[in-house]
Amino acid sequence: MTAVESRPAGVTGATPANRPFGARVGAFVALTKPRIIELLLITTVPVMFLAQRGVPDPLLVLEVVIGGYLSAGGANALNMYIDRDIDAVMSRTERRPLVTGMVSPREGLLFGIALAVGSTLWLGLLVNWLSSGLALIALLFYVFVYTLGLKRRTAQNIVWGGIAGCMPVFVGWAAVTNSMSWSALVLFLVIFFWTPPHYWPLSMKVRDDYAKAGVPMLPVVKGNLAVARQIVAYSWVMVAVSLALWPLAHTSLLYPVAAVVLGAAWLKEAHGLHSRAKAGLAGAKLKEMRLFHWSITYLTLLFVVIAIDPFLR
Repeated sequence: MTAVESRPAGVTGATPANRPFGARVGAFVALTKPRIIELLLITTVPVMFLAQRGVPDPLLVLEVVIGGYLSAGGANALNMYIDRDIDAVMSRTERRPLVTGMVSPREGLLFGIALAVGSTLWLGLLVNWLSSGLALIALLFYVFVYTLGLKRRTAQNIVWGGIAGCMPVFVGWAAVTNSMSWSALVLFLVIFFWTPPHYWPLSMKVRDDYAKAGVPMLPVVKGNLAVARQIVAYSWVMVAVSLALWPLAHTSLLYPVAAVVLGAAWLKEAHGLHSRAKAGLAGAKLKEMRLFHWSITYLTLLFVVIAIDPFLR
């Protein structure tokens, strides 16, 4: 299965005359995908508290947040530049700036490159070069391995492409300690196993969009039941891995209790989705977005607990 042929940006007819300054600024901000970056920062800052075993330097946190936003924003802008052809044929993405013509392909490419270079220098000069290098690896992995290599070729695209989204925990840890640790690796793996069951429900919802664009997301290649089975499997592994942080980081009892409670709620939703898929329910009756929305709540609450835990030891 291959993606659609490349299409020019500007399919909705935007021209310099109807691209006001405010709308243009908003379009460039949209290229960074702010809502996705919010989730990345939610996994970065709490890890800094864990690594510091308390409150990290506020200035350091600010520098990491800014650098992390610029790095992830650059990756997202380059992703939109590469994917502007398939974005044009999917209803979920047809209003993106490179599709509407609010931003030209050349502008999008240069913007993404500028953010990539700027974020690497920002983190390297103001934080440390280990965190800078890790952020750059995440950016390059997302652009070259996921977007260019995996997304249009394999149903396992989200599984392995999700590695880029796991890297912020390493960046946060390295920013504080200028080193790596087993605790950071556990959290990396939590996000690794969280990503597919987080994203697959959404791709189930917009399956027809991906099929129209020729992108072999798992729900396009497999039926709902097969996808739901994999969601359940990844969910169990994710919850089990999350508990490994307790002995490795010597957390208080708050963390394992929260991990069990939040994990149980997650597994209830995952098994519920599997049961509905097994019963042959589809469309609105499948309620796949319940797990998608809960997955964001789960990750947010788990990492909030990670930030609080050092104060309870």
